[in-house]
Amino acid sequence: MRKLLVIGIGAGNPDHMTVQAIGGLNRADVLFIPDKGAKKNDLAELRRRICDRFVTNPISRRVEFYVPVRAEPAPSYRSTVDDWHEAIAAIYEDLIRDELSQDGCGAFLIWGDPSLYDSALRILERVRMRGNVEFDLEVIPGITAVQALAASHKMALNRIGDAVQITTGRRLTEEGLPDNAGSTVVMLDGKCAFNTLDDNDLVIHWGAYLGTPDEILISGRLGDVGDEIVKTREEARRKKGWIMDTYLLRKPGEPEEE
Repeated sequence: MRKLLVIGIGAGNPDHMTVQAIGGLNRADVLFIPDKGAKKNDLAELRRRICDRFVTNPISRRVEFYVPVRAEPAPSYRSTVDDWHEAIAAIYEDLIRDELSQDGCGAFLIWGDPSLYDSALRILERVRMRGNVEFDLEVIPGITAVQALAASHKMALNRIGDAVQITTGRRLTEEGLPDNAGSTVVMLDGKCAFNTLDDNDLVIHWGAYLGTPDEILISGRLGDVGDEIVKTREEARRKKGWIMDTYLLRKPGEPEEE
C-alpha cells in the first residue's frame, strides 16, 4: 500500500528540521513541493533548499504542484474554505495516484507543524473518504511559528499558573481578547486585528519571517508600538510580496492569585 508522510519542516529556518523529519525526507520516493505562485516563490524555494541540504536518498525525486488561491469568503468563510479544500483534495488524489507506485512512499512538506493551522491532514482525509486511492499516513511534527516566536523574543509563552490560548485574527476581531487566557497567540492575521482592541496597555510580542534571515521583531506596549507594527508589516509585505507573522498579547504584570 502507498505510504504518505506529512512532515513538519519548521517555521522558516532549515535548522528547525528535526532528526525525525530528515529521516522522513529520506524514506520518501517522491517529495511533493507546493507552488503558490510567483509572489510566494520563497516558500517553495525554502522547501527546495531543505531538500538540497538534507536529502541523500538517490532515488528520491521532487514533484511540484500548483495550489489554487482561496476565494474571498462568500457566502461564508467556512463554505469558501470547504470549496478550496475540495479543489486541493482533487489535486492530492491525482498526485498520489499518478506519482506513487502501489508500494511507494511520498512526503508532503508542511510549514511549521501539520497539527496547527494547516489543513493537509484534513484534506488527505477527504482524499481517503473519496475512496479512489488507498494509503497509510504518518505524521512527523515540526517546530511551529508559536515556538519560534517565543524563542526569538526570549520569553515563555505562559505566565505562572496562567493559561495560553491560540486563536486567529478573524476570531480576535469578532470576539475580542478571551477573558480566561492570560496570554493569547494570534495567527493567520492579515488585517492587524490587534487594532480592534481597546486596551492600549496590552503587551504585544510580534514577529515576522520567524527564524529566517529576514526576521523582524517588535515588542512593547500596544499603544506605543501598534502603529509601528502596522507600518513595518505593510512595508515588508510590499517588499517581499508576502508575509507570515504571529504575535502574542497579554496584560502587563503577573496574573493575580485567586
